Amino acid sequence: MNSAAPDDRVVSVAVAAPLFRLFDYRLPAGIRPACGSRVRVPFGRGQRIGFLVPRPARAEPHDGELKQVLEVIDDEPLFDARLFQLLRWSADYYRHPPGEVFESALPVRLRRRLAAPEPARTWRLAAPIDDVLRALPANATRQRLAARALAAAGDVPVEAAELRQAAGDCAEALRRLADRGLVKCASPEPAPARDGPTLNQHQQAAVERIDDACAAFACFLVRGVTGSGKTEVYLQCARRAIERGRQVLVLVPEIALTPQLVGRFRERLGRPVAVMHSGLPDGERQRAWLNASRGTADVILGTRSAVFAPLRRPGLIIVDEEHDASFKQQEGFRYHARDVAIKRASLENVPVVLGSATPSLESFDNARRGRYHLLELPERAGASGLPDVRLVDTGKWPLTDGLSAPLVGAIARRIERGEQSLIFINRRGFAPVVMCGQCQWQAHCERCDALLTLHRREGMMRCHHCGLTRAAVDACPACGSDDIFFAGVGTQRVEQALARRFPAARILRIDRDTSAARGALESQLDKVRAGEVDILVGTQLLSKGHDFPGITLVGVIGADQGMYSVDFRAPERLFQLVTQVGGRAGRADKPGLVLMQTRFLDHPCMDAIRRHDFDAFAEAELAARRTLSMPPFGCLALVRAESAAADTALAFLRLVRDRAMASKAGEDVEVMDPVPAPMERRAGRFRAQLLVQSRRRPPLRRLLTAVVGAIEAEPVSRRVRWSVDVDPVDLY
Repeated sequence: MNSAAPDDRVVSVAVAAPLFRLFDYRLPAGIRPACGSRVRVPFGRGQRIGFLVPRPARAEPHDGELKQVLEVIDDEPLFDARLFQLLRWSADYYRHPPGEVFESALPVRLRRRLAAPEPARTWRLAAPIDDVLRALPANATRQRLAARALAAAGDVPVEAAELRQAAGDCAEALRRLADRGLVKCASPEPAPARDGPTLNQHQQAAVERIDDACAAFACFLVRGVTGSGKTEVYLQCARRAIERGRQVLVLVPEIALTPQLVGRFRERLGRPVAVMHSGLPDGERQRAWLNASRGTADVILGTRSAVFAPLRRPGLIIVDEEHDASFKQQEGFRYHARDVAIKRASLENVPVVLGSATPSLESFDNARRGRYHLLELPERAGASGLPDVRLVDTGKWPLTDGLSAPLVGAIARRIERGEQSLIFINRRGFAPVVMCGQCQWQAHCERCDALLTLHRREGMMRCHHCGLTRAAVDACPACGSDDIFFAGVGTQRVEQALARRFPAARILRIDRDTSAARGALESQLDKVRAGEVDILVGTQLLSKGHDFPGITLVGVIGADQGMYSVDFRAPERLFQLVTQVGGRAGRADKPGLVLMQTRFLDHPCMDAIRRHDFDAFAEAELAARRTLSMPPFGCLALVRAESAAADTALAFLRLVRDRAMASKAGEDVEVMDPVPAPMERRAGRFRAQLLVQSRRRPPLRRLLTAVVGAIEAEPVSRRVRWSVDVDPVDLY
């Protein structure tokens, strides 16, 4: 017999599944878990982990029998009230299933395991090693190995996970050693903080302004030219926050930037730093998450996902290189970490600092309107000045393997003077086009609408979109001709060309192919800083955040290829990229030179780059965007869909368009016709997209809320993968 479940025992659960709706369950008697707690519930034919969320105030009572919650996993929620509020806001703002949003904020092991583990403990010997060994039975082999490993570490406490390399699984051995009083748990003792360089007047003013706002929310945009010492401002502000007993969250756009920044924070502040990014093993990420949650880490430093790190004592949030598109998640839950960081600072009532030499135009406009506090660092720290930027006309100077005569000559002069050069080309591999000179056959990816890139050293052709690899060809597979040639240049080709021209030079290539192994990038960068490299060839990995005192020349190859892209952000990205990579030159006592090879000498963007004139560039770009109602003067959302069949994704988006056009919530919103994505086929699936545009945010949000709810119930929605991309950073 069905009976209505008591209202106070009915709860709403956000199941970790790609579903927007919440599901109601009945709690076992006597249990009242808090919102945000994980629960295990029956779902379909199996079981799922879900998160308790507040039940809607107007929820209807249930007449039928509800399924019961199988288990309440957490005695206390893993998310505190403000982080839980941030996650709910993020799910709503970015129109993403809430259960998946909650799940994405947890380390992988906490998504899979039913209980949060105890914090990782560190150990040290409680007596001299000789005394420990004498106290142990001769057959206590594992305990002896663990004791010797601890002795080898000296006074530095060691985690059990680190001891496994020397002593194997030693958890039981450590417990027995502790029972005997031969080892003891220990917390790493902070090292003494070190003073940094004396701040100039602009840096000091920025630190004081930020510190004055320590007790309330405020958003600061620190615009500092490359080499102006933005990191010193971060360090000084972080130090003051930590002295007040608060934690500091630092976000960087690239994993490559974390090692040197972690080193600087640890060295200067003498405090524990928790590191969080996708390149770490699951165990390390979980330990960092727990250290942040329990307040044992004073600094939490990571890439975009670290914006959801739990903070017991939040005091300051820093977003370095805030303009960088890497802060936008491009798959699944498509949030923008910079914007989430600002919202989090508001909820936590703490200041947030955005830093960049080339701010995003959205942030620049917010500062110009007074929504953000603009702090200027107009001078390089120390005695160095900005590099001289010169344009090399590739219409006048023909290129050989991507190199012009003026650039080759400038490299030669640096080698003669014992200085270093950085040659920047944002394309991996040897050549992006493999082609037959007889029949014009080209090496295409079988799964994408893209060409295969030749990686000559590996003897492979590779798709940089889906990862497909094929053996390099010596003869045309279509006509059999051996007239195979390679068009375009990548880092391998430039490296090879430079090796031919400068056989005695020490050349180092840094891209994702050479730095994939853990620790490889740090080792390579150390060589550059130690002066063991004459010519550095690299991609965007080198474009920001690195300090190379010996580099006095930066050559930029092929950066203007996207100048007339359909993407309205192309000029902004070009200005940011060239300014950032050019900023690696002349950061010590020798002047720097940037040579940019281009066909577009007369383009206003090029002139602004040459003159280091961000303000003039920004004003012109903002005027153009105002005319088109593009961000920051309009709001965009992109509904994306993909399917195995060619027409299914487009048919689905036509349904989305029809529902949007019919919705009363769609007033003041322009809904475009669905179109194939610029790269329609990727990884064997066909992709399409639909652009929605509005001058104001509220109408756009109302439309998305109405349409997403209606579309999820349509049968066709289960035959496609679809997502809503709010505030897309590109239209591809």
